Amino acid sequence: MHEIEPYYNWRHLYTAEEDENSPFYGREYSEFEFSNTVYNYYIHPQWDEFGSRTLYMKILYADYELNFVIIELLGEWNDAVENDIMELKREIADLLIAKGISKFILITENVMNFHSSDTEYYEEWAEDIKDEGGWIVSVNMPEQTQYDFQRSHIDRYIKLLEYPNWRTFQPNHFFQLVDNQLLRLNA
Repeated sequence: MHEIEPYYNWRHLYTAEEDENSPFYGREYSEFEFSNTVYNYYIHPQWDEFGSRTLYMKILYADYELNFVIIELLGEWNDAVENDIMELKREIADLLIAKGISKFILITENVMNFHSSDTEYYEEWAEDIKDEGGWIVSVNMPEQTQYDFQRSHIDRYIKLLEYPNWRTFQPNHFFQLVDNQLLRLNA
């Protein structure tokens, strides 16, 4: 787990710790001190904690003019015990929504498990961004995790998409691909 780093090829375009609108503004990172864990395995120190003991994140890119953010997640998404969706909604999404973000791309290829609870926070999140034409998508969620997501009907609020080559795009192009696909799906 300690070898899985957040995607870093857009760091010349955006870093959350230098973005005054980011919940992680001013955060300092160590390249050598591994302190956070998932399943008792240390994770790379570049991952950000936001209140969950099992799920970590990195804001890879935010564009406040086009109103979108790309967030990469790592770990276990556990609403049943940890209430991760509440933490994600209150500590991250609400702050970004207040800054004008209404379109959320969640890179979930490193979310190994999902344990559901109720859908209240998902409904609230979707409702909060609906009037701005907003949406939430999950990209490249593993098949077993997708199954649990769909079984809990979370896919009503977070659309599941596949873009295996998302890293080959610049962030604005990747956003346009996702936005265009959602326009076609909703047409």
